[in-house]
Order: sequence, then C-alpha cells, then structure tokens
Amino acid sequence: MHSAFYTFIMPVIKHPNQRVGIFLDVQNLYHSAKNLYKAKVNFKEVLKTATANRQLVRAIGYVISTESGEEKTFFEALTKLGIETKEKELQIFFGGAKKADWDVAIAVDSLRLAPSLDTVVLCSGDGDFIPLVQQLQSMGKQVEVIAFSKSASSKLQETCDDFVDLCDDPGKYLLGKGRKKK
Repeated sequence: MHSAFYTFIMPVIKHPNQRVGIFLDVQNLYHSAKNLYKAKVNFKEVLKTATANRQLVRAIGYVISTESGEEKTFFEALTKLGIETKEKELQIFFGGAKKADWDVAIAVDSLRLAPSLDTVVLCSGDGDFIPLVQQLQSMGKQVEVIAFSKSASSKLQETCDDFVDLCDDPGKYLLGKGRKKK
C-alpha cells in the first residue's frame, strides 16, 4: 500500500550569516579527479565554493597517509588553506587488499558539529553518505554536496539540498594536465 506524500522543493539559501561546516572526503575527490581528468583537485577553489562567502565554522579534510610519507607536503598545503586534516594510515591486508575509509568519522564529526552549523557541505560523491544527508536534513540542516557528477552517486545528488558539480568547470577545480578536458 502506498501512502501519498508531497515533496516541497525548498530553495537553497546562501547568506553571509550562515554557519558552514565543510567535510572533505579527500580520497574521493582525489581519485575522481585522477580517474576522470588525470589531474589533481584545486582544493583552494573547492573551499571557496563550499564557503560561498558564509561564516566558516570548520573545514575538515580526511586524508590517508602512507608509509613513505610522500603526501606530507600536500597535507601541509591543505592546512595552509585553513583545512584541518585528520589522518589515517592506509591499511594493507594479507593478500594485498588496501582499505582507506573515513565514512564513519565524517558522519560522526558532521553530526557532532551539526548543532553549531546551519549548513553542512559534504565534499564527496559517495552514496554511502545518503543516510547521513537525510539525518542532517531531519535536524533542520541545509546539506550541500560538492563532487564530480560523473563519479558521484546520482541518488546522493538527488537527496542533498544543493549539488555543485565540479565537472561543470574543470578548469576552475583542477590542477594539472587534465584541466581542459570536458
């Protein structure tokens, strides 16, 4: 039996007094840019777009470190942009399988910080975040997602209040050789 329900499309409002928290799934964006464009993400532009001239409360980037430590310079660059980094080591399992997953920590942090935010900006195309988006919305939060649509969950794009597609302007959001490719 189907129950009737109505969906009201709420306009996305972005104003200077809005308190914003930005949660960057760095690996998700990194691999999307690499696979789609053979380029690197311009995190400075992503951060500027996510903030949208609003009050930034926190910007947290969830990163994966390797034994070689070659990513340290990149982590320092994120910190200089005002992105707090949370680091986790890459897990390598018997047989060579690798795992690097921040989903639970991103969910916990965004829910923990939600009471002091008006808007949560999730920088990830991972469909695993759909229940998080729905929970934040039920708490009265505006939830925006920033990701590459070509590699982002279409259901996540539909569920959030606003979706910024990094594929719309690769020249702005990418660094490196793949920038011009559409």
